Amino acid sequence: MLRHAPFRSSHGHFQCSPIWLLHTRQKSSGGSRPKKKVYHWVSDLDRVMELRKKPSLILELSSIIQSHKTQSLLLRDLEKNVGFVRKWDFMALIERYPTIFRVSGSPPSVSLTLKAQSVAQEEAQAKALMEPLLVNNLRKLLMLSVDCRVPLQTLEFVGPELGLPCDFRESLVPKYPHFFSVKRVAGKDCLELEDWDSSLAVTAREARLAQEGVLSANQSGVRIKVRISKDGNYMGPFAFKMNFPPGFRPNVSYLENLERWQRMDFPSPYLNARRLDPTALETRKRAVAVIHELLSLTMEKRMTSVQLDAFQAKCRLPSKLLLCLIKHHGIFYLTNKGVRSTVFLKDAYLGSNLIDKCPLLRFNDKFAALSGRTNMDLCNSNSSIGAIV
Repeated sequence: MLRHAPFRSSHGHFQCSPIWLLHTRQKSSGGSRPKKKVYHWVSDLDRVMELRKKPSLILELSSIIQSHKTQSLLLRDLEKNVGFVRKWDFMALIERYPTIFRVSGSPPSVSLTLKAQSVAQEEAQAKALMEPLLVNNLRKLLMLSVDCRVPLQTLEFVGPELGLPCDFRESLVPKYPHFFSVKRVAGKDCLELEDWDSSLAVTAREARLAQEGVLSANQSGVRIKVRISKDGNYMGPFAFKMNFPPGFRPNVSYLENLERWQRMDFPSPYLNARRLDPTALETRKRAVAVIHELLSLTMEKRMTSVQLDAFQAKCRLPSKLLLCLIKHHGIFYLTNKGVRSTVFLKDAYLGSNLIDKCPLLRFNDKFAALSGRTNMDLCNSNSSIGAIV
């Protein structure tokens, strides 16, 4: 498991924080003060966590409202759906975004505005476009497992990041019996792959290299003499896209070691890991590729550290997973923003923006964009929501 340790906040209190956030001291042979190893922050990716808070609340409340037959929710029943503490977050949200939520009636209830209802109707089309993608990604996820089998409990745990509906066991799996089956193994219900498809055994990293022409050039036998650049990037068939954090200045020795690592070939993440020597350098590099592929299968190319840790046994990830992520900080980024620490796939982002978005994310963005305009007349109304309940 990724360990956490306390740290002192700016207010003087101790909080729970991932151990990787702590500064570690290097040994010193002389009498001088030992230097610190500093974890370099990436503010753009930290900002992603902040930017997603309000849209996620807007989408959650919209989903709750639409789940009722009347397409409305009594404000007095809001606490039953979200709890006492979160209720006030949603109350503030309703009052702040009258272009999305409308309060009316006696007793007062909240519903979507006509404009929000119009956009909400596009969700069904987005989910329909998502289904083929979800099926392929679910098959790829099972193919990454050593026995092509993953407990349903684990899939439910990471389901929101994958884009799976909460009832995927009933709504999605039975529709594809030629791909999936549910079996009881060691006291757990597991989703098992029924059909191995070699065409799916292509990683996102390989797909990107093929699009850039790197793989095709190598397969044609053309050897291009290249040298790694100062940013760590190397044009080779076994190379990873590097994105060093601001302030990180690698020395010559670091770049030379990185070049050797970038050149090193390694087994495919879709090759059964049971056949591999876990101590071999190639196997260790393959583990980086497995983590890269797992994150690539998620909608937002990120996963909480606990969710990633859930695949440690099934995908034969390193026992010291935390150290692996920190060592390869040009590929992955860990942030403590949010409730849990989160692992980002760096090459999927340009600044704070996700480069490729699936249909469901594009719909979510369109719906959340309705919050960009506010109705000042309603906001300044004498009868605030806080006074109604």
